[in-house]
Amino acid sequence: MALISSAPPTPAASAGRSKDNAVLTQRLRHASIRTWHIILTLALMGCDALAINASFGLVYLLNIEHIINSGMQLPDNPLHILLFVFLANSAFILAFSVSGLYHLRRGASRIDEAYKVFTAISLAIVLVLVLSTILSEAGYEQVPWTGAILAFGWTAAIVMTITLRLLHRSLVFALRSRGIDARRALIVGAREQGLAVWRTIRNTPELGYQVQGFLSDIHPVATIIDGLPVLGRTDQLKRVVRITQVDEVLVALSKRSHEELMRIVTLAEDELVSIKIYPDMFHLITNNEVSIGDLNGLPLISVKNAALDNPMNRLLKRILDLAFSIIILVLTSPLMLLLALLVKLDSPGPAFFLQERVGMDGKPFAMIKFRTMRTDAESTGPGWTVANDPRVTRLGQFLRRYSLDELPQFINVLLGEMSIVGPRPEQPKWVEHFSQQIPRYMRRHKEKSGITGWAQINGLRGDTSIEERTRYDCIISKTGHYCSILRLLYALLLIHLRENKTTHIDSCA
Repeated sequence: MALISSAPPTPAASAGRSKDNAVLTQRLRHASIRTWHIILTLALMGCDALAINASFGLVYLLNIEHIINSGMQLPDNPLHILLFVFLANSAFILAFSVSGLYHLRRGASRIDEAYKVFTAISLAIVLVLVLSTILSEAGYEQVPWTGAILAFGWTAAIVMTITLRLLHRSLVFALRSRGIDARRALIVGAREQGLAVWRTIRNTPELGYQVQGFLSDIHPVATIIDGLPVLGRTDQLKRVVRITQVDEVLVALSKRSHEELMRIVTLAEDELVSIKIYPDMFHLITNNEVSIGDLNGLPLISVKNAALDNPMNRLLKRILDLAFSIIILVLTSPLMLLLALLVKLDSPGPAFFLQERVGMDGKPFAMIKFRTMRTDAESTGPGWTVANDPRVTRLGQFLRRYSLDELPQFINVLLGEMSIVGPRPEQPKWVEHFSQQIPRYMRRHKEKSGITGWAQINGLRGDTSIEERTRYDCIISKTGHYCSILRLLYALLLIHLRENKTTHIDSCA
């Protein structure tokens, strides 16, 4: 019987465990941030729904007698009223979402928010009137309106919505002051701009930032500046971000060239953190990847690359993924059963092949495919398949040619590990290799991995340029999570219509 050793663990083993513990801690913290972000967003939506329904409902009830005396008829069928209320609420949610009122920006201006509420409610009322007309033309009983109801309801909705949003903001500030929904931050730059950012954050704890320190090229490491330590130089950003496990990088540099600034942004992008830039060089980097915001009155530019943004888009994309995966799995289940049987008959081994791949936020998962190679393929050949690879079985060649080996990946989509459209996932060893060689490679892991992606649709499959594929994959981040129904349908249509002129070469599977 083997003895249990009492010897201390080796340094390598201790380092490995420390790294695993750090990764686990970071994932748990990110999960907590996501959870609170969703809870606070839903609470904000609840406040808006309460304000709007209470305002219009109260105004309507106060004028119900006048409506009846005027000879207008209320719908006899209560289902028609419920349908109208449902569509009206949907119109308000759509208008508020389009206006960006469900992005929980830290330190956003109250005046700007009030103006957006005014605009969104006005737009929603127009949509409701259009919907009311459409329902009437479709044979549904119309809910009667008067000019007074519309005017008083509109005014009351604006006032009550702004009031409840102020109460919600106060609650959020109170939670953030106590460390809930807090974000760990790193300030790049320790001169006038960096100090301005730090003092603003220090004087407003309700913003919920926990600043870990500065990065500076002019101050020695460990120097304390205004109560905050210098943790490294700007070229050490990746290492410092990993050690401090920050969520946001606030770049506040002056007198730097465009190339230097973009190099720092690229380093931060590789670490899956949010990036905000103090606009000393605003005119050099304004493009469709940034948006102007503020930090309690201090203007900042947000580089849109955080995986925690826009929960409504993620919810919509998840609903689409669930619907498509369920439909496809149900329709193709007889075919998949037949293919599994043929794989078993064609060569010894299991019908399915499970391989560890890296998904969203660098989290590994087991990707499912039909086995297209011999069971000893990974031990007898290179990591990548090549044209006419002898390890591929006869049936495997057919499955790969028509991408039928990837049908089981809809199970990964159903489990939430993958999406239908997104960057193709790679094995951990290749992710580690490419992240060291290719700038901005890790940016593709801000989204869920996909069965197909923009790179594959444009013919970049198999043994093609990784740099070019990464450029196409990053388009997903630039276009707002790629969750539009039209974009998804367009992508799926292109998959079927585009002639596949390249050999399907993927990682061993």
